[in-house]
Amino acid sequence: MNKKSTTTLVIIILSIILVVVLFLFFHQRYEVKGMVEQMEFEKEQLQEEYEDLAIQFDGYQNLDIKNDSLQDLLSREQQRVQDLLEELRVTRATNARRIAELKKELATVRAVMVEYVHQIDSLNQTNAQLTRENQQLNQQYQQASSQAQQLQEEKTQLTEVVRRASMLEISDFLVTPLNKRDRKTRSLSQMERFQFDYTISKNITCEPGAKTLYLRVVNPNGEVLNENIGDVFAFEDGELTYSAFKDFEYTGEEIAGVLYVPLAGEPEQGFYNADFFIDGNMIGSFPFEIRK
Repeated sequence: MNKKSTTTLVIIILSIILVVVLFLFFHQRYEVKGMVEQMEFEKEQLQEEYEDLAIQFDGYQNLDIKNDSLQDLLSREQQRVQDLLEELRVTRATNARRIAELKKELATVRAVMVEYVHQIDSLNQTNAQLTRENQQLNQQYQQASSQAQQLQEEKTQLTEVVRRASMLEISDFLVTPLNKRDRKTRSLSQMERFQFDYTISKNITCEPGAKTLYLRVVNPNGEVLNENIGDVFAFEDGELTYSAFKDFEYTGEEIAGVLYVPLAGEPEQGFYNADFFIDGNMIGSFPFEIRK
């Protein structure tokens, strides 16, 4: 082989080698470009997953969680997701090692979030159950209170019925103006006192025993006929002045009696009122008129 042939062969071989090297270079460059694009795509996907997870955490923060410790843990995990997301955004897609670590971190945070969500759901269910039970207890309490109030009202009404049934009553009443000789008179100038005839009705439900009858006579001017302003008896929450009184023994049977009320001078013309009281109760009220 001559020198020219050798040179040509070398050129051909070098050309072939150059073509092979160029092919390998561009092929490797294409593969690297594909790998970078794939890594960029995986980073974008991972970033989207982190953003979705951050949105989920934001949603859970709006829940009314009745557990401060769980609320704090959830807040810390939310901040952790934000920190990892910021780190992912500045991490190069070619940093495969850190991208892989961030992917593992994402899986860990997801698992933690699932556990917290389970706890939140369980807590909410428990709270809902407790709320229902509390409502039931409140309803039962309201019903019991209503029944107790109704029973108390019925007891009060029954007590009032018994009290009224046991109250004595004046069934007959008659007033007679008397002169100084204790004779009936129509002359105002001759009237010295009033005679009140009354009858206390029979009442077997009234407790028998010693009792006091008080008579209170009020003239047309609203003044009580009485010689001693210290003559008072208890009535309701205060005291009343009486005109006359009488102690007697009550046995449950009808009893008749007479009371006298003296006059201090000539009586006023007009309507008077005679009220009878026993045991702190008014048992009769009778108007009468004095005129010429």
